[in-house]
Amino acid sequence: MTTDRKAIVSLTITDRGALQAAYMPFVEGGGVFVPTTQQYNLGDSVFVLFGLMEDSERWPVPAQVCWISSAGGNSVPGVGLKFVGEKAAEVQRTIEDHLGGLINSDRKTNTM
Repeated sequence: MTTDRKAIVSLTITDRGALQAAYMPFVEGGGVFVPTTQQYNLGDSVFVLFGLMEDSERWPVPAQVCWISSAGGNSVPGVGLKFVGEKAAEVQRTIEDHLGGLINSDRKTNTM
């Protein structure tokens, strides 16, 4: 169920390891995990100001909450955001270009 709630989330990832941990390749159109204690619901609309490593540009990307992780055990509290809209494919491609072979890595991520 989607809601009318809209939020702005700023996310800047500074290295490939952090990008690999945050990226959600199993989400159609791409997505990222954002650590937060802010409460969200599945389907909430979120506007992400996304910065990536040495790129000076920050992309404004519409997204929807598709994953929620609460604190506990080995879980990092936060939300998974699915990129939506016309910039989704471009952001996904850029992330995957930066990650290269790390996309299929066995390293633990923040979601799986």
